[in-house]
Amino acid sequence: MVRARTAARPRQAARTQQVASPQPAARTRQERTADSRALILDAAVECLVEHGCAGASTVVVQARAGVSRGRLLHHFPSREELLVAAAQHLAANRLVRTEERVTSLLDGVPEGPERMDRCIELLWETFQEPPFWAAMELWTAARTNPALAAALRPQERRLRGAIRSVADRIWGPVVCSHPLYPQLREVLFTSMRGAALAYAFEDRPAATDPHLESWKTIARNLLFGG
Repeated sequence: MVRARTAARPRQAARTQQVASPQPAARTRQERTADSRALILDAAVECLVEHGCAGASTVVVQARAGVSRGRLLHHFPSREELLVAAAQHLAANRLVRTEERVTSLLDGVPEGPERMDRCIELLWETFQEPPFWAAMELWTAARTNPALAAALRPQERRLRGAIRSVADRIWGPVVCSHPLYPQLREVLFTSMRGAALAYAFEDRPAATDPHLESWKTIARNLLFGG
């Protein structure tokens, strides 16, 4: 009997050690809320890009996110608020990655016309990416949807400011210090946005678009005198 009790001690010690092992800290309510919100936004982005605004219903988003109806409505009481938040979520994340990627690609490229040409090429590439098409879906739908237009307007103003800030850092101080730079930046943005819309149905590489050389020529003439 004594030997049996002695032999049992290692097992008891092992059990005690297992019980005493540290447990992962429980997530706070705020963390759980943030996680479910991000899950819903990611699902809404996927639906918006894949199915367009008309196909990105709250039911479809809810199913893809795998959350309850109540959870979705807690974060986004209306479909319009959900879709606008999703587009902004996508654009904000992409802005960070775009700045990091462009900064890396421009590393070692000197200030001046060469860097400006490369910036124009990289800027044009962003108009072929999902955030642009998600935004276009919402802009088109907002024309006949006052609730969506009201939700979209303040968010777009904030996003436009963020895009300008990123663009200014990418262009560099030499270009940004030119008195005509703000005008050039706006002309490029609006012109590229209009030219990109043709790629909703055009099947050709955007890298060979004839506007690309025109934008470079205009920028050189405006900022560097040709």
